[in-house]
Amino acid sequence: MAELLLELFSEEIPARMQAKAEADLRDAMEKALKEAGLKWKLLAACSGPRRLTVSINGLSERSADVKEERKGPKVGAPDKAVEGFLRGAGLSDISQAEVHSDPKKGEFYVAVIETPGRDAKDIIAETVPAIIRGFHWPKSMRWGTGDLRWVRPLQRITCVLDGEVVPFDVDGITSGNEVEGHRVHGRGPYKVTGWEDYSKQLEGAGHVKLTRADRREVILKGIEAVCKKAGLEWIEDQGLLEEVTGLAEWPVVVLGDMDPDFLSLPPEVIQLSMRTHQKYFAVNDAKTGKLAPYFIVVANIEATDGGKKLAEGNSRVLSARLDDARFFWDLDKAKPLEEMAKKLSTIAFKAELGSLGDKVERVAALARELAPKVGADPDLAERAARLAKADLVSEMVGEFPELQGVMGRYYAMEAGEPAAVADAIRDHYKPQGPSDIVPTDPVGIAVALADKLDTLVGFWAIDEKPTGSKDPFALRRAALGVVRIVLENGTRLNLADILFSARMAFPKGSKSPGPSKSVREAVEGAFRTEETNDLLSFFADRLKQYLRDQGQRHDLIDAVFALGEDDLVLITRRVEALGAFLGTEDGANLLAGYKRAANILKAEEKKGALPDNLVVDGALIDAGADQEIHLHQTLGQVRHDIEEPLKNEDFEAVMTELAKLRGPVDAFFEHVMVNDQDDAVRANRLALLADIRDTLHRVADFSQIEG
Repeated sequence: MAELLLELFSEEIPARMQAKAEADLRDAMEKALKEAGLKWKLLAACSGPRRLTVSINGLSERSADVKEERKGPKVGAPDKAVEGFLRGAGLSDISQAEVHSDPKKGEFYVAVIETPGRDAKDIIAETVPAIIRGFHWPKSMRWGTGDLRWVRPLQRITCVLDGEVVPFDVDGITSGNEVEGHRVHGRGPYKVTGWEDYSKQLEGAGHVKLTRADRREVILKGIEAVCKKAGLEWIEDQGLLEEVTGLAEWPVVVLGDMDPDFLSLPPEVIQLSMRTHQKYFAVNDAKTGKLAPYFIVVANIEATDGGKKLAEGNSRVLSARLDDARFFWDLDKAKPLEEMAKKLSTIAFKAELGSLGDKVERVAALARELAPKVGADPDLAERAARLAKADLVSEMVGEFPELQGVMGRYYAMEAGEPAAVADAIRDHYKPQGPSDIVPTDPVGIAVALADKLDTLVGFWAIDEKPTGSKDPFALRRAALGVVRIVLENGTRLNLADILFSARMAFPKGSKSPGPSKSVREAVEGAFRTEETNDLLSFFADRLKQYLRDQGQRHDLIDAVFALGEDDLVLITRRVEALGAFLGTEDGANLLAGYKRAANILKAEEKKGALPDNLVVDGALIDAGADQEIHLHQTLGQVRHDIEEPLKNEDFEAVMTELAKLRGPVDAFFEHVMVNDQDDAVRANRLALLADIRDTLHRVADFSQIEG
């Protein structure tokens, strides 16, 4: 068994691309070697700022010989068929084929193709260059006069099998057995014979931590140590941690400080400036829990002075950045939000839907209408909506787009706006992802819903809907945001009603999307019943996604939606109760009974023999079997007993009542023949089945339920 070491060494690989490239190279090697007939015990890969590495232990020294029997035409088949068989099998004459006999099919030709195995060295010499040339990067480049594309110029290929170089050439780069270490602490080069030798030299004299896991552990331990010594708490940032893990081959954690005067800036500005521009971690004071005038930098060099000068240099760079931020902050504070908001009319939202200023007017009107329904003050909701987008024209958001809404809140607080208004300005974009929280204050709920509903209705009206995986305007996220806001706050709204309100918020006579129609006319024209139903279905899909993540079944959502219900909270409660009921033995058996009743009715409808007016005749019931009488009586009682719980939305009580049908339905189908020879009796029993169906449909459309 052999050992293979492959390293692809280049100029700096962007941190965000390293983990995927590591996995892609591992998968490509696995696939290629498997197809070539080689086997191995262990295949591992690692990545760093300048290298991708694959190590394989227990590799076959040679692929196995392969013997393949390829069946051909019958003996005596036409010449054309025989010629095609010979070409496909690589034979020059039919005498080279064997003749096999089958008792049923007679005699036919068989080509026995024997492919001898190949040395692993030869296979690797072909495989690796092909993988390198075909490797996919999100962005790649060419350099010099060659045709090879790589993320950054590829400088060296190290490929050794059992200590010996596997010779090949890729665009002028010849494979070898040398590797390079850290640029400053241990450049080398070093000659290697395998993974053990490779890792020992690089992680020793070479000062290179090879795996992402090792570098991440060094960084976390370093952060813990400097924070403990200085009485600080790291503000956890997993995204930045992954990034700096890909920036330093030999990570060294250093604590730096900044001018405490900068703490007068909003903490989000300081943290974002540290993170975005400098890749620094922010820290809190362990005693107060507030942002401290320090930062953590992960260096790629071990300084002789313990990092003092390095920290000072980084501090000067950060100060320059924060000086710019303070200038923007002071400049923005001098402008009232209302003045900023006036500029929104000059910024396009969508040509067919007007400017951002037009959108603000619509959102303000809709937020005012929604306010009483969500328990908010209408005046505050309208005020917040009118100011919510104003910070988009601020200097600070121009520099840091991620702070939209956040800066608006600070500017509103500086201007003395009510806290509910300021918070709503910050929160109206939420939730922006699955891990983001939703607004919980009524004013914030009203503005966030209004903003998202206006976007959805507008884009639906101009037929800019998501298609397949494409969703350039993040409409799925907006709809899921509405679903989450409503459900997580227990907000009772009818979707059809609020979509109608969103349509009516488009004013008549607003900017024209065409030569003759106003935006309002275009929206109303587009939103016929079909479009409304289509948008409601879009919400249903987002609700399915949300509830699926909560462990609920999508078919139960369909079953409840089929009732025409569009109160998301009510739908969710029904779905949860229905799911719990169907998880019981009574629920599962009642569903089976429903399916049987529905299938019989459907079959009769196809025959055209189902009476137009299915009404149970009590006299015929009384003369029927005991099981028929019992089912009829139980149905009547259950229909009566579920009315009050349905009104009170006590769906658990409703399911308890439905469970009483399980026994009578089972007994009916076991002992009673529905298709009786007497037409009147048959019609009466079909009516009884229709009663079963209609009773269950008071809760959900059971025909939509799988199983």
